[in-house]
Amino acid sequence: MAASEQLGKAQLDREFSELYRTHLRDVYSYSYYRVGNHHDAEDLTEQTFLQAYRHFARAQAESDGRPLRPWLIRIAHNLAANHYRDRARKPQTHIDDTHAIRAPHTTEELVAGREELGSILQGIEQLPADRREALIMRFALGMDNREIARALGRSDGATKVLLHRAVRQLEQIVKR
Repeated sequence: MAASEQLGKAQLDREFSELYRTHLRDVYSYSYYRVGNHHDAEDLTEQTFLQAYRHFARAQAESDGRPLRPWLIRIAHNLAANHYRDRARKPQTHIDDTHAIRAPHTTEELVAGREELGSILQGIEQLPADRREALIMRFALGMDNREIARALGRSDGATKVLLHRAVRQLEQIVKR
């Protein structure tokens, strides 16, 4: 390998390392909200960054300076869809995932907050996949409409409508 190629590869590796550090939490959070399981979310996060690394140079060249977070979330989105499809083909037995309470809380506010959060999370599970995805990206990852549109392959206007409908539907579900 020529010295100039080594320098180019080293620069690319540094830039990818920065991308990894910057977006690791977002990719993991997205994966966790999609699969609801810490171990699967870690696996999906790892797979996302492995796939991103393979295509990083091309993605950088095609990004025209735009942020690469939507591209990463799109990869995570596709891998999560594959995960669900593969799991549907090979049903697994589910072990009760019970956790002991680490520190008992006695405040009514905390209980009410947990109940409300629980009903919201259950409501999100009832939404169609595209609406659930958009809400996760918007509220869990803090992505703006343009980033969500890029990640989902939609127009900005269609994304805005999708988010509005998702919020309205979730409100109706939680009210029931």
